[in-house]
Amino acid sequence: MSKHNKIEILILDDEKQFTEELYEFFQNSGFEAYEANTESEARKILQSNEIDLFILDVRLPGVNGLDILKDVKISNPTMEVIIVSAHGDMDTVIKAMRLGAFDYLRKPFRHIDIQITIERTKKFLLMQHKLRNMEERNSLISKTLEEKIERQFIGVSPQILKVYNLALVAANYPDSNVLITGESGTGKENIARIIHYSSTRKDHVFCAVNSSAITDSLLESEFFGHKKGSFTGAINDKMGFFEVSDKGTLFLDEIADMPFNLQAKILRATEEKTITRVGDTNQIRTDFRIISATNFDIDKRVENKNFRLDLLHRLNTLHIHIPALRERPEDIKPLMIHFIELYANKFNKVGMHISADALKLVSKYEFPGNVRELRNMVERAVILAKGGSLGISDFPIKQQKSDLSITNEAIVSLKINEIKLIRKALENCNNNQQACADMLGITRDALIRKMKKYEIVVNKIMQ
Repeated sequence: MSKHNKIEILILDDEKQFTEELYEFFQNSGFEAYEANTESEARKILQSNEIDLFILDVRLPGVNGLDILKDVKISNPTMEVIIVSAHGDMDTVIKAMRLGAFDYLRKPFRHIDIQITIERTKKFLLMQHKLRNMEERNSLISKTLEEKIERQFIGVSPQILKVYNLALVAANYPDSNVLITGESGTGKENIARIIHYSSTRKDHVFCAVNSSAITDSLLESEFFGHKKGSFTGAINDKMGFFEVSDKGTLFLDEIADMPFNLQAKILRATEEKTITRVGDTNQIRTDFRIISATNFDIDKRVENKNFRLDLLHRLNTLHIHIPALRERPEDIKPLMIHFIELYANKFNKVGMHISADALKLVSKYEFPGNVRELRNMVERAVILAKGGSLGISDFPIKQQKSDLSITNEAIVSLKINEIKLIRKALENCNNNQQACADMLGITRDALIRKMKKYEIVVNKIMQ
């Protein structure tokens, strides 16, 4: 273990932007991070530092990442290795696991995905145990997140203050499950973190899981863990999400998209607080609280037999709904000021501000992507700004409030409304999916999933 009492992480990838982004995330999350873009750079770092965790791209120019994996596991068998790749080649994944890789992540992935993977490694759990013995207040990641909670909650509207107060109420009942609803980008995960870090569970793991992002073949293993040898590639015992969340919080995002065949097992684990790893017979007790979130009308999912009513009742002990940003426009200004300050400091453009005309323009925009879209918009504006003031030209808003407004007489389902927003955004972006995703404040992968789901087809020539 590092002499700094920090987990030391090395990132090897030929994409400079990728390594820089992960390096910054790890440094800000309490780790000691190193980055390399070539094999030779990585080997020098490995020779001169006590690396605990190696994040390795399997496809590197002129070298096979699996060969590097094989070498480092021979020279340092206790080092944890996480394989990443933009290609979902299952043969490569299986080979990597057989060679000793702890886990595999497919690009692009969110910071929370790599965070949860790290929290499941033996190195992290050993370090967490060591810090607890030293009476440290929080684990490496949760301490950083906790310090940010108060300033991440921005808003002055009665609607958002009600949400915040409900979150504090939920925090006072740490064994009660919570369902958070609201459109994509409204900040459901942030509210979940506020609940967790304001509760007595705050010294333990906040495990965030995208319920729709796990492949069917890995569902049970990811949630319940597995025993060594239980299936091809299972070369070590592995903890599942329920075990990782012991005494902490399991956050299930996009819960409405959870495969139906998994829901009964989730219900049983939630009721009994015991799980059995794949390939094992021993039951393991685990004390977790579930906070789930969805941007769909989950009651309609129940009506359509796509979601279990008994599971909904179990998850919906306390319900918090986050209104869309267009329903609370008075929150736009404080959010704008907060994000401008955040990115001005990040990009060394201290003192940047927004003009009154620009603020007025942005305040009239409906933000179909909600707070996430606003944040992305501000980040882009700060990066591209030439001076110290952001003006109208820095916010190329293509559609005004009237473009996406829904009249009171229009009775439409959330699904129809979402389809309408996606089609309108695609139209305004000339069918460019990345630009459309940025406008909606979601990732390109999320956009593609929604397009497939709603059978929205665009002209590929225009991509």
